[in-house]
Amino acid sequence: MPNYRDRRVAQEILKEVNDVLRKRVRDPRVQDVNITDVHVTGDLQQATIYYSLLSDKASDKQKAQAGLDKAKGLIRRELGQALSIYKTPELFFELDESVEYGSKIDQMIRDLNKE
Repeated sequence: MPNYRDRRVAQEILKEVNDVLRKRVRDPRVQDVNITDVHVTGDLQQATIYYSLLSDKASDKQKAQAGLDKAKGLIRRELGQALSIYKTPELFFELDESVEYGSKIDQMIRDLNKE
């Protein structure tokens, strides 16, 4: 069960990373990336950042992951300046499959309603 501090740090990371992606990262591979959630370990050493994409093409997913991995250093540096914690967590980016899953369910329901 995450404590209050973990959640607060995770929320701050989510806000900051979205901000950094919009304003500082010039890589076209990440322009359609949206940060959906952040999970931080209890010791705040690691942050898993979940993202969604507008595209569901596998090639776009790979490009986005590569772009995020390339921008990781910049994002972590920016986070270090924005966050008021002793050590900036190590960042891991992971595609958020739940968004895609939700879209598929929505589409299935729409298809059912057409019949």
